[in-house]
Amino acid sequence: MKVLVIGDVVGNPGRQTLKAFLDKNKSQYDFIIVNGENAAAGFGITGKLCDEILDWGADVITSGNHIWDKKEIYDYLDRSNKVLRPYNYPKGVPGTGYTILKDKKGNKIAVISLQGRVFMPPIDCPFTTVNKLVEEIRKECKHIIIDFHAEATSEKLALANFLDGKVSVVYGTHTHVQTADNKILLDGTGYISDVGMTGSDSGIIGMKKESIIPKFLTSLPQKFDVAEGKERLNGLDIEIDNETGECIKIDRINLSLIELGIF
Repeated sequence: MKVLVIGDVVGNPGRQTLKAFLDKNKSQYDFIIVNGENAAAGFGITGKLCDEILDWGADVITSGNHIWDKKEIYDYLDRSNKVLRPYNYPKGVPGTGYTILKDKKGNKIAVISLQGRVFMPPIDCPFTTVNKLVEEIRKECKHIIIDFHAEATSEKLALANFLDGKVSVVYGTHTHVQTADNKILLDGTGYISDVGMTGSDSGIIGMKKESIIPKFLTSLPQKFDVAEGKERLNGLDIEIDNETGECIKIDRINLSLIELGIF
């Protein structure tokens, strides 16, 4: 099973980079996961943008703490099993945190969206909540992929080791900076601390330098605007054993528009 993961898509530059990449490469993959929580001008996502990204070839859209930024998405989350909010939010919030779908070859694959707690808003424990969920999913499906939207590398690596051998892949999102620690753990779970982001590389984590730097200089509130130019696509090229559900390859994707063949 060949799986493509795309890191946090930031604003219109990220969306257009994603579209161009999928137009050329989606046929190479059996299943495609995109983190879209920053797709709408850098903060949140709308139903219209969800439909666009799914139409371009994504099978599932994962998210994180910014999923709630556009209130119009709330009803959409309740209607869709292809757009996920983090699973470990308290009961009563809109949407679902996981889904089980079939890839192009008919194999079942489960995707879980999860959020960390270290340096993040206080929500339910990701470890205990996901462990119970994984136990239930494994009765039906061996291919399980988790998007762990978290700040601390230690929390991400701890969760991956906690679930090693129980899930196919645990990958981190949220920091928008791709890490170089992609690996397969001892019991067959693929891991990376952060996939990175898809969007402009001319600013600071996808935002204009002019709107970010004053925040550090003054500590005053600032309006963050999406940067444009020098777009890059960050993601993962993953292979999972069809029989065992173990990860057998997890390679980083980090390409500029020129490297993508897009001018």
